[in-house]
Amino acid sequence: MAQRRAQLASLDPVWSRIIEEAEAALRDEPLLGGLIHSSILHHPTLERALAYRIALKLSSGEMSAQLLREIADEAYAADPDLGQAARADLVAVYDRDPACHRFIEPILFFKGFQAIAAYRVAHWLWREGRRDLAYFLQMRASELFSVDIHPAARIGRGLMIDHAHAVVIGETAVVGDNVSMLHSVTLGGTGKEDGDRHPKIGDGVLIGAGAKVLGNIRVGTCSRIAAGSVVLADVPPCKTVAGVPARIVGEAGCAQPAVTMDQVIRDL
Repeated sequence: MAQRRAQLASLDPVWSRIIEEAEAALRDEPLLGGLIHSSILHHPTLERALAYRIALKLSSGEMSAQLLREIADEAYAADPDLGQAARADLVAVYDRDPACHRFIEPILFFKGFQAIAAYRVAHWLWREGRRDLAYFLQMRASELFSVDIHPAARIGRGLMIDHAHAVVIGETAVVGDNVSMLHSVTLGGTGKEDGDRHPKIGDGVLIGAGAKVLGNIRVGTCSRIAAGSVVLADVPPCKTVAGVPARIVGEAGCAQPAVTMDQVIRDL
């Protein structure tokens, strides 16, 4: 057993840690034994565990958990990047959310992480041309998590959506790596125009609660958008914008706003 644990830790340290945390949680709270076993300990890999968890959450009378699990398993097997993105998302939540103390918490309890995991499977389906099925996953994730991400949107690794309520990301939106956003964020259009109509968010951007970023505009790398702002024009890299409509109010304040999660505007 010790040798197998050492091998697992060297091959997949994230999954190894999840297994250790799950076993500890089982000892501390036996009443959650069914949840912990079925969601984590019964699975050989993180990908298999996430496929089960996504299927269980999104299943309904219209589509069974077994069928959804087969779809998610197919996605993870066909595209190894899905599993790597899930690990980056998981580490992002652990590193940036002070309410997250273990890796198992986002998998079991945090709807932001679960919504992103569901989106990534839906995005794979979209790229495979299975668009009606992708729309179905989007619909169920929106109904269940109140996070509505169009399956055609392109989202990088290490996304963290804190509290994850009333979040909308449109069809042609692009979100870079290591982005953090809070609840009630919208990456939307400005009307009913077709084509490329949604924001392009650079790497390392921090988007505060209730912020609305509208139109085919660019938000520069490592910038900050203050809570409640309405952004209608391009934002340069490493700046802070605030207000309605948003304007530049200072520098970003640090090299990695999305990682530090510092939302205080000191320049004012």
